[in-house]
Amino acid sequence: MTTPRHPLAELAQRAIEEFVKSARKLQAPEDYMNDPPSGVFVSLKKSEKLRGCIGTITPATENLGQEIIENAISAAVRDSRFSPVSDEELDDLEITVDVLTEPEPVQDASLLDEKRYGIIVKSGGKRGVLLPDLSGVDSVSRQLEIARKKAGIGHDESFEIYRFEVKRYR
Repeated sequence: MTTPRHPLAELAQRAIEEFVKSARKLQAPEDYMNDPPSGVFVSLKKSEKLRGCIGTITPATENLGQEIIENAISAAVRDSRFSPVSDEELDDLEITVDVLTEPEPVQDASLLDEKRYGIIVKSGGKRGVLLPDLSGVDSVSRQLEIARKKAGIGHDESFEIYRFEVKRYR
């Protein structure tokens, strides 16, 4: 028996299905209209391997429902690392929705925890983001290394660190 999906993950799934099947964008249900906007990442896995992940650190839309819909569609069809999700793949996707807290600056890496906090690293115009509690990321140093690499920040460059927490919905 499968575990029921959380309503936020269900919304992401419906948005992906609607867009992949008919190229139409789902409208945010009324019950999400009053939810405050937040940064959101939507991650897709297929056979336990990443299939897409797109998100916003700070909200780009009017409410949480619309943020989830936009990022779900982007994760499915606009993640440049992958081909767009096909209709045949829809039943095989595992979808998670991460709702982010406001990022806060961190002066020292000792204040990080790779299981609890996601991170943002910045140097000039370069920025890298990594969500918390990811498979294969078992230390803060590894988390920082991956985020710096994503941003293109060299080992000799100074950078700022921000941390955030997420509520993960499946």
